Amino acid sequence: MVCLMPVTVKVELFGIPRARAGVAQTISTGNDLGDILTDMASRFPQLAISCIQGRHLKPGFTANLSGHRFVTDPDTLLREGDSVLILSLDAGG
Repeated sequence: MVCLMPVTVKVELFGIPRARAGVAQTISTGNDLGDILTDMASRFPQLAISCIQGRHLKPGFTANLSGHRFVTDPDTLLREGDSVLILSLDAGG
């Protein structure tokens, strides 16, 4: 069994997620996307109601990892210095 050390990532929110959380960005700690989503849901209940279900994003929402790729798999591992942008699939047009 591999024991991973949690990493700290910047979490940015855009569109509906930003409106529900009431913040544009924050910091979160975890090993993977699911950990970050769980943390965000506990800290921002209105975000959880609209955008997060357990360790998953609800349909219609996605995350972008460090500006490189879109991810939804909660088991996506994170590295120190990563950033996660949470947005709705219809953001920007």
